[in-house]
Amino acid sequence: MKWNSRIRCALVCFAFTALFSGFSFRLIYLHMIKHDEYAGLAAEKHVYKQIIYAERGAIFDANNEVLAHNVPVETVVADASHLNNLDAIVDLVGDELKIPARELAAKLRGDRRYIVIKREVPEALAVALREKLRVRNLRGVYFEHDATRIYPNGSMLCHVIGFTDFDHRGIQGVEASMEEYLHGQDGYRYIEHNRAGQEIVLYRGQERAPRNGYQVHLTVDLNLQNIVENEIDSAMREYAPQKATIILMRPQTGEILAMANRPNFDLNLRADAKPEQMKNRAIIDMMEPGSTFKIVTAAAALNEHKVGPDSMIFCENGVWNFGGSALHDHRPFGELSVQDILVKSSNIGAAKLACSVGEQKFYEYIRRFGFGERTGIELPGEISGLIRPPQSWSKISITRIPMGHEIGVTPLQMAVAMAAIANGGKLITPRMVKSISSDDGKTLSSISPVVLRQAISPQTARQIGDALRGVVSDRGTAAAAAVAGFTIAGKTGTAQKVDPKGGYEKGKYVVSFIGYLPADHPEFVGLVVLDDAHTHKPELNYGGLVAGPIFSRIAEQAARYLDLQPREEIRKALPVERVALTNVPPR
Repeated sequence: MKWNSRIRCALVCFAFTALFSGFSFRLIYLHMIKHDEYAGLAAEKHVYKQIIYAERGAIFDANNEVLAHNVPVETVVADASHLNNLDAIVDLVGDELKIPARELAAKLRGDRRYIVIKREVPEALAVALREKLRVRNLRGVYFEHDATRIYPNGSMLCHVIGFTDFDHRGIQGVEASMEEYLHGQDGYRYIEHNRAGQEIVLYRGQERAPRNGYQVHLTVDLNLQNIVENEIDSAMREYAPQKATIILMRPQTGEILAMANRPNFDLNLRADAKPEQMKNRAIIDMMEPGSTFKIVTAAAALNEHKVGPDSMIFCENGVWNFGGSALHDHRPFGELSVQDILVKSSNIGAAKLACSVGEQKFYEYIRRFGFGERTGIELPGEISGLIRPPQSWSKISITRIPMGHEIGVTPLQMAVAMAAIANGGKLITPRMVKSISSDDGKTLSSISPVVLRQAISPQTARQIGDALRGVVSDRGTAAAAAVAGFTIAGKTGTAQKVDPKGGYEKGKYVVSFIGYLPADHPEFVGLVVLDDAHTHKPELNYGGLVAGPIFSRIAEQAARYLDLQPREEIRKALPVERVALTNVPPR
């Protein structure tokens, strides 16, 4: 009997020992082995990683005028695990944020825990909604600080500035090219909530403060940009071209002072913009430059010492048969000096200058002036144009390329080439960004001018410049581009429009004028390009008569704004009708 009692007692003890051993093992298993797993599950329920968004850097013009900045807003989100009264929340939030109840209910009943209800909610509306939720004891809806991008000048500089997407990433223009500086670095904090969804401040976890984006200062002067925008709008009304581009550039530094394209769009209403309105045609449109390209031809011949400025070239009285094809001038010319080939814009004279240099050497000068490669401006999407090597030229290419045919260039490339004439022969990289600074105003980086190479000698550049002064005179093709009180150097271009299907479009032209002022110490280069301008008389559809007067008006206003002092009295441009009768420019 006593033995049985001892056995039972031992069994009971063993059972309790086994039981407590099991509990102990289970406790050790949960606390040691499964700790991380269950801690993670608990964190999922009660700990929330809140992103602290960095504020995107602002964009300014050269005078610190705001071009793009941020307006504080709130993003309304929900944590599905904290929602305590779904129907009441749907009614209140849907009504306040103007979201259909059925749509909001479907979103909140989905299988996602973190739900974005609405972005870009004005701060005042968010504050009111937060208070109403608190009063009604509705939990699970939270508010995250955010900002929306605002462009105070609307469509002005739209192709240069660009815009951002919903995640505040740059899409086009400077917003895209300077993304790494503008975006900043987001921060975060871990927040723990109790069962009621309220933050337990004492248990706030790791936190990293955001680093706001840097400020980007452009070389563009908003006052000059306004002049350009007004004139390009006026040209659109007067001539109704399919496309138009105007560029102002400082030749010594490469700074872009103004850049405008048409068609355009409002940056604040970009959802309504069409693809054709969003193209920065200054850097992505390829065109045959026409006679403006003759500055490269003449520069090559002068720089190689094949001719001098006063060398005489026989221009075949208007028709030259070469390679089995006839090349025509707009008027019959006999002997012309090299200077007058530019002043009168003789196609035959330009062709003979190129022939004197030779195909390979002429091609080298085309590349020296930057054609066939991107300029390197801080804007996305730039193309390199189309320049074929001599091996693929036809028998007559050496006579057509010198007058700006059989090649494709961008308006900006043409402006850079003229800048090389204006600055003494240096090919300089165009600049859109002036400096980068922190949000407290401290300058972090200042962009310096970059000279790629000496395209031609200073003497050759001076000789071309002297000839281009004659273009903007009674003897030249751009008398209408003159500005009272200043000497202008410039060149006209009138190129038949290329048909995408091959050949040329009949009766359609790309007219242009490019020049600089003052001619003896240039402060800016200006380019005006109109694609398929409509004039009331077909015989007036020339670069000198359409683009020249636009340049004149821009240059006059720009000179006044820049406080440039006139050095001599120069008569104003002749009326268009009179110029057309006395001096018909070339096509």
